[in-house]
Amino acid sequence: MQIITPGMRLVPEAVLANNAAIFRAIPETPSHPDSSRHRVVIVGGGAGGLELATRLGRKFGKRRLSITLVDRNRTHVWKPLLHEVASGTLNPSNDAVEYIAHASRHHYRYRIGEVVGIDRAKRQVFVAPSFDDDGRQVIPPRVLGYDTLVMAVGSISNDFGTPGAARHAIALDTAGQAARFNRRMIDACLRANAQYEQLSPGQLHCVIVGAGATGVELAAELHKSMREIASHNLDNIDFGRLIRITIVEAGPRILPALPEHLARDSARLLIDLGVQIRCGIKVTEVTEDGIRLGEKLFVPAELVVWSAGIKAPDFLKKLDGLETDRINRLVVDETLRARGDEHVFAIGDCANCMLPGEENALPPRAQTAHQQADHLVKVIVARLAGRAAPALRYRDFGSLVSLADYGSFGSLIGGLKIEGLLARLMYRSLHKMHLKAVQGTFKTALDTVAGILAQRTKPRVKLH
Repeated sequence: MQIITPGMRLVPEAVLANNAAIFRAIPETPSHPDSSRHRVVIVGGGAGGLELATRLGRKFGKRRLSITLVDRNRTHVWKPLLHEVASGTLNPSNDAVEYIAHASRHHYRYRIGEVVGIDRAKRQVFVAPSFDDDGRQVIPPRVLGYDTLVMAVGSISNDFGTPGAARHAIALDTAGQAARFNRRMIDACLRANAQYEQLSPGQLHCVIVGAGATGVELAAELHKSMREIASHNLDNIDFGRLIRITIVEAGPRILPALPEHLARDSARLLIDLGVQIRCGIKVTEVTEDGIRLGEKLFVPAELVVWSAGIKAPDFLKKLDGLETDRINRLVVDETLRARGDEHVFAIGDCANCMLPGEENALPPRAQTAHQQADHLVKVIVARLAGRAAPALRYRDFGSLVSLADYGSFGSLIGGLKIEGLLARLMYRSLHKMHLKAVQGTFKTALDTVAGILAQRTKPRVKLH
């Protein structure tokens, strides 16, 4: 029997159900011809994992370290921009980092596959086999040895067990999911324009469950892109009147994790655009035709996006006895080391890091992963030198929200408020800083110029 995993990769169920028995007989894959090198295995090539692999590769990849990055995907797209992939304003094929080529340039090794477990006593990582779309095995199961293991697997959407959510709603955890939603949105517009009968209830309606930054920014992007798609000779119906976007939030306001003035300004702009905001009510069911709120209210919708809450991947709960919290994150100390194992670390959304004197764990943001990746380089340097690992010093640089071309708002260090063009430029600079960290200054500048030139010859939104 086989099961389908995200990304349409086929993984034998036995591999997931009984890791130790399957991998015990597999010989360990050599990490480097020079066996004296300290082996660093990084699981997850998101913002934190890729930046860490890049920094270590540039600094130590030619001599002192054997660095291996494991990810089940073949390309990297910066997760905070997946809502733009979903709306079609960002083409992932133009913005993606290809792990194979990137690893070769930056002196680390990339291994495709899904990590399904570890053996802490032997310091081994279990990587499931990879299969193509036709079910043929591409890469066999492997066992990788490590001296330092870094879990950087990020987070996934948490549907809280809501009936129908996993089947009928689309999450935006990966570029593949975002591209899937984009295709479904385009098909919805084409279908509505071509059909002879009147639109059915919920047709051309989109419900976004969850009013965090992803949900709020997606609402503005969809308002822009769906109308842009309709402007390409889809003139049989009035898209401006019939397209409807609704945000549903269980909490009392949108953007609950950000300063209240950002939520207030963003809500005012969205309402002016015609986006309906429903706060203080929970989704009790997602169906093929829409969502159910509470016991009686039903909101018809052709498109449903789930962005309400996050959790770390479920396999972390069974990671050979390491301590996790209620949403599967590995509990780490101020050095980012997992409790109970001096050789295992975690960064980014999959790490529960509560610094001394703080009441809450560090927030699951890109700036957190960026700072933790930078800090873990210092930790590994200390490990190589036999010194005690330093403690993380985290700085919150503020928050930024960009609502397509309609407006941008921000709150910086000290509560300084910014908006308009300055906020928009700062929002875009965050992505450029990430690209600079993984691609270098010259390539980032060159790609930026190429992107600007390409905008003059291509549609403003992806149409296929």
